[in-house]
This record gives sequence, structure tokens and C-alpha cells, in this order.
Amino acid sequence: MKNKLSLLLVTTTLFLFNCGCKHNEQTDNSVTVSPEAGTSYKSGDLVAVQAHYPKDMRPDSIVYLLDSIKVGSLKDSSALSLKTDSMHMGPRIITAKVYQGGKSQDASTNIVLLPAKAPEQYTYRVIKTFPHDTGSFTEGLVYQDGFLYESGGGYLKPPKDQEVTNQSSLRKVDLATGKVLKKVMLDSAVFGEGISIVGNKIVQLTYHEKVGYVYDKETFNKLSTFVNNTGVEGWGMCFDGTKLYMDDSTNRIWLLDKNTFKQIGYIDVYDDKGPVNSINELEYIDGKIYANIWQTNNIIVIDPKTGAVLEKIDLTNLYPQDKRSPGADVLNGIAYDAAGKRIFITGKKWPTLYQVEFLKK
Repeated sequence: MKNKLSLLLVTTTLFLFNCGCKHNEQTDNSVTVSPEAGTSYKSGDLVAVQAHYPKDMRPDSIVYLLDSIKVGSLKDSSALSLKTDSMHMGPRIITAKVYQGGKSQDASTNIVLLPAKAPEQYTYRVIKTFPHDTGSFTEGLVYQDGFLYESGGGYLKPPKDQEVTNQSSLRKVDLATGKVLKKVMLDSAVFGEGISIVGNKIVQLTYHEKVGYVYDKETFNKLSTFVNNTGVEGWGMCFDGTKLYMDDSTNRIWLLDKNTFKQIGYIDVYDDKGPVNSINELEYIDGKIYANIWQTNNIIVIDPKTGAVLEKIDLTNLYPQDKRSPGADVLNGIAYDAAGKRIFITGKKWPTLYQVEFLKK
């Protein structure tokens, strides 16, 4: 009896197993796509993209998309060679749409694109120094027509969990003397951030308040305000003559329309090791974006087309920590004199503005 029962159990198990296998073969019409999700590539690499589907499926066509944009199509499961040399850095989503009988089955994966090489390493040389107002907690800095324009941050009436500091302002400053020629104070509950000059107007961001201000450059009269819901927070800003760039505490730089201040695109900033976070004050210099990295002594140089970090500048000894005046905070503030080819660097409540030259190590 025991042997018969064992035989029955074995027979039943085999039957169920066989049924299960046949059932899977008949109904498993799933489509997948390679490479494996999260695979990293260097800019310039070719990526072999391939749809995988059941043997009994006969597709009419397979269409491949990169971030929802068609990049190619095939009639079979052979691999599509995807070029990466002009792609943005960071995560890129690849989708295969397998068409059969007028219907499609979709499968997606993602790759992470990194720059082809490590950033070139630079140091600096101080050419000249100028006075800088230690009352300015520098968040934005622009040079134009012989003057500095500076946005200083701070709260007198901070929101919850924010400390009381000095009041935010917008300033016009004489470069040679550091004297403030014109100043407007922001609301005591608002923290001023990055600025850019667009024509005869100054555009200013705020930190948490999700609002931006537009001023007349000559009079500092406030012309308008705008809602800024782009990104996590308002940090740095620069202008390339056509569009604005804005960062938000992450490794993302948003592209904004210069008239409406609405998002029109973005780049993610990566070096050869991964994302570079805490990008802060920005300056556009000769076709590249220069950016302070918050709480470091580094400036990085970014390709605005791809987000790749091209260069890294070490300014550790510019104003050493052990020699700083009481209250002086981190390096933050880059301004460029396009006519004179001069670069100016300062920091939050620093007593000095430095004219510097960047030198390859």
C-alpha cells in the first residue's frame, strides 16, 4: 500500500509539473530588453540594445526609443547599436516596442551614462584682490559694465527650522572699493539666492519661498514676481544670452525660458564616478558653466550640452579655514568680466574678492 501511495504521489507531481510547464510555455508572451537595468557606460561607448521575446512570436517590427524619442527600428531580434557620444549624462531610459498584428508589447530598461574621462585638475593664481563687504552672505554674483551685482541671503524672520541671520538684499557694488552703491532689502522672511542679468533686468531667486523677483537694473525697482516651482529649491543661476540655468541643491541644472522663467529642459551633472550634488552659485564663461560645490573649496566646469564635468578647480588655499574672519562662511560667488576676461571669486561674508586665473596642474 505504501509503495502504491508513493507511486501515486510521484505520478501526480509529474503531471502537475508537466501541466505547469506547458501552461507557462503557452502563456508567457513577455517581452524584455537588454542591457540590464542600471548598467553604466562611458560617453562615446556603443550600447547594444536588443529585444527578447518568445520563440513563437513573429513581430512585424521592433521600435526602439531613448527617453521617449525614436532612435531606430528593426524587423527581428538583432541588436541595435546605440551611439552615446552626444547624450546627456546620467540615467537614460531605453524602451523596445514589439509590434505584432497592429498591437505592441513594451519593455523598458535604463543605462547610466558617465563622462568618457575624469575631470582635468586645475589650481589657481591670484592676480589682484578687492574689498568685499563682510555683511553679505553671498548667494549670487554678476559683473557687468564695471560693477558687481550681488545677492545676499539671510532671514530675520525665518520659517520653522531655519536660523535667524542677516536680512537678504540685492546690491550694486563698486568693484575697486567694495562700496555698496545701491541696495534693496528683501522681505525679512525671504532668503535671497542666485541672480542673473537679462537685458535691462535683474532676476533673483529665493531659497524655499518658491518665488522669484524681477528688478529694473538701473533703479532696482521691483517690476514683477513669478512663481518658481522648478526643482527642489532655488539656489544658483546664470545666463548664456539665450536661456537661464538654475540649480536646486541636487546634481540637476534646469534650463529656464528667459522671459517666462518656465522650465524648458535640464541636464544632470556627472563626473566619471557619478552624480555631483550640491551645485550652488553658477557663472557662464566662454560656453561652459562654472559652479561652486557647496561646503567645499572646489569649482567644477560643466559642459552645458551634456552635463559632463570637464574640469575641477581646487581653491583650498585661497582663503584658508584657519585664517578666516569670524562669521566667514564657505566659498560661494563667481563673476566674469567678459570684456576684460577677468574671473572674480569670493565667499559668504568674506572680506576679500579675488581676481584669479585658473592653471592646469
